[in-house]
Amino acid sequence: MILTACGTADTPSTPAPGASGALTPIKLQLQWFYQAQFAGYIAAVDQGFYKEQGLDVELLEGGVDIVPQTVLATGKADYAIAWVPKALASREEGVGITDVGQIFARSGTYQVAWKDSGITKAADLKGKKVGNWGFGNEFELFAGMTKAGLDPSKDVTLVQQQFDMQALLKKEIDAAQAMSYNEYAQLLEAKNPATGQLYTPDDFAIIDWKTEGSSMLQDAVWANTEKLSDPNYQAQTVKFLTATIKGWAYCRDNAEKCRDLVVAKGSKLGKSHQLWQMNEVNKLVWPAAGTGIGVIDEAAWKQTVEISQTAKNQTGDTILKAAPEGLAYTNDYINQAIEQAKAAGVDVTGSAFQPATVTLTEGGA
Repeated sequence: MILTACGTADTPSTPAPGASGALTPIKLQLQWFYQAQFAGYIAAVDQGFYKEQGLDVELLEGGVDIVPQTVLATGKADYAIAWVPKALASREEGVGITDVGQIFARSGTYQVAWKDSGITKAADLKGKKVGNWGFGNEFELFAGMTKAGLDPSKDVTLVQQQFDMQALLKKEIDAAQAMSYNEYAQLLEAKNPATGQLYTPDDFAIIDWKTEGSSMLQDAVWANTEKLSDPNYQAQTVKFLTATIKGWAYCRDNAEKCRDLVVAKGSKLGKSHQLWQMNEVNKLVWPAAGTGIGVIDEAAWKQTVEISQTAKNQTGDTILKAAPEGLAYTNDYINQAIEQAKAAGVDVTGSAFQPATVTLTEGGA
């Protein structure tokens, strides 16, 4: 049996990116449908940043039934975007993936209630109907309740929530899960039937898991762990991350242009909604502390792992049974990419970034 550079006879060695002068085809599996959550990757394709690195990147749209880390591990994609706790749960089940770029440095998950509900913190959820999407999106909610001393199996009524805010708007539930960049905006795009005007932030109360101390790392670039033993795949990963950094820096500095790129890509969400989303997503990326965008912060990683081992769901189970083993993450490739991006004149920290004020319209049009 002849082993490849990856260490198995079944996994072919990755061609050196751009070695023959031709572009190396790359597939990136996104976590969800096209929206500004993925604007940096969309921009890197549109602006030719990947092609500059010798890569021809195809974006694979996500969806409810698509598990990005599984797509990656089965060889149907070269890289994938996934939340860290979801990916770590897959790793514990044997999926060989490594976090090589922590693009979102901060969590964007909220639990939102009506202002007059009296719900302002996790402990206030006791005795309430609490919506969540499931599919691994609920981990921070369970972590917040665990930290507040609540038992999800008996202290709250859990309700399977659709990927919209209708259940909260109709007051069928007391608190709804929302991303700062998506579902929360849907509330502010809805009309208050009592006034005929759009709802405002004053109408709602937000539980921000960052404030509660139960936030977890979210969107990261994951690579195939086994293939990372291949020098060509290593080089390819650095090139991919270098172009990705350029894409996110472009969207930081050109939010409206990136909004338009996302809309043109086929997003079902409107222009004002996507501009809101672009602005809010930029807040999760920029400013990038330390050496720059994508570097995995050890303290944030440790918090995510500890919460994954201690937070209990409605059946009393935790996300992880033990701390992750092996190469769960590495900063080796993102640090090289940062240096290459800096050499090309890219601002990799965005220390001067200031979010804009976005005006939403009804329905996010």
